[in-house]
Amino acid sequence: MAQMNLTPLSEVVDDVWGKKGSPERDAMEARLKEDLQAYYIGEAIKSERLRQNLTQEELGAKVGVKKSQISKLESGKCVITLPTMSKIFKALGFGSASLDLGTDLKVALW
Repeated sequence: MAQMNLTPLSEVVDDVWGKKGSPERDAMEARLKEDLQAYYIGEAIKSERLRQNLTQEELGAKVGVKKSQISKLESGKCVITLPTMSKIFKALGFGSASLDLGTDLKVALW
């Protein structure tokens, strides 16, 4: 029977993205972090929209964008800007939001 040579995943990642701490690896990890944040925000929008029994088209009309934009935001396929996030969450009934910067420092977003 033939012997299999297995390569550890960490070596494959280093080959594809560069060694840990390299500019290429840092850039890729930053993109992944942005993508993950966009996904979580999209899931929050979708969850609240569904809880309120709104269609993407109805939410888009409240915000002033097309259904396709809501779809892209919910799927995490585009990065949401703060003004757009404000419009969407206000349309969903969230009157205010703040950014917690730690150590008792919060910034009102809207």
